[in-house]
Amino acid sequence: MRYQFYKSKLLVFSQYRPSHKWLLALCGHLTCTTLLATLTACHTTHPIATEQRIESTEMRQQADSFLRAMPVDLQQRQTTAIRKAIDGDNSLLMAVRNARNAQPQISENVVISMVSPTLRLYAPKDSERHRLPLLIYLHGGGWTFGSLNSCGRFCNAIAATGKIKVLAVDYRLAPEHPFPQGLEDCIAVLTFAHNHAEQLGILPDHITVGGDSSGGNLALATALSASCKSMVESLVLFYPVTKAFADGSASWKRYGTGYGLDAEIMDAFNKAYTQKTDATLPQISMGLCDQKTLRHLPRTLLVAAGRDILCDQGLEFAQKANGRVERKEYTEAVHLFITVPGQDAAFQQAVTDATDFILKGCSKY
Repeated sequence: MRYQFYKSKLLVFSQYRPSHKWLLALCGHLTCTTLLATLTACHTTHPIATEQRIESTEMRQQADSFLRAMPVDLQQRQTTAIRKAIDGDNSLLMAVRNARNAQPQISENVVISMVSPTLRLYAPKDSERHRLPLLIYLHGGGWTFGSLNSCGRFCNAIAATGKIKVLAVDYRLAPEHPFPQGLEDCIAVLTFAHNHAEQLGILPDHITVGGDSSGGNLALATALSASCKSMVESLVLFYPVTKAFADGSASWKRYGTGYGLDAEIMDAFNKAYTQKTDATLPQISMGLCDQKTLRHLPRTLLVAAGRDILCDQGLEFAQKANGRVERKEYTEAVHLFITVPGQDAAFQQAVTDATDFILKGCSKY
């Protein structure tokens, strides 16, 4: 009977994460005591602060429609543009960048201002009367494209809650500016915001750094950099790159073609950013950081798209992060729901989850 009890627990666990179904094969060869130890290790060796899977028919339908609407050769053309730029001809990549640079719509209760040519502040109207938490947001785009405008819809939505200011960053892009140049820009912005809290009207002890995809990678690297560890109260990461190389995971293989971020273009992104640098450096691939380094990780929200090439590497990072990560998986969503319109349910859920998480760290709320 005890054997059947532990086997049933393993069955539930394997259904939750199909990649662990191999555990069931052990059932016929292990004693109940060993089974219990195996099951316990799966839950305690790699703790996650909290984990939630959000299943939504609406997200599934919108993601499928989004994928059907994508031009068949879009990512192939973008991949070609990136590879040509690596070789010194960025004319095609500049066209890609311009195509992803439409001005966002701004809500009536949000005021935007240019703090500098590369920094745009989104503030709730009348927020000058009191200081607010700040989200420094780093756009995605494989380190090679994206802009202040490409993340504008999300930044506006967060500021429209009336409780948070958002500082969007136009960091230098690869391959013209490979690692560590974009990261250096992000670190400089965090330092500037922390040192100019009064000017910006923000709470210096409540600065969150966030980003999607490659922007999530830069947010992680910024928070873990030696000069910034004490400045970041929290991180908000959407489907972040935690390994800047082909990780060979189940999600990498299953979703490597046709789900919004193909393996081919991800490989081009990684090469453009790292170039001759070792991609396994912990400042590039935070998924390879040791436990000692990750002890400095601020409290973190990691939101994954379930049908995404990066899903498993994000899960592995969350499991490794000393219980500092709250992970949410939108099981039916695909990559790009933050910056590219078409997955409105996932986008709105992300705004709600990010807002709640940021404000949870501020006693004022």
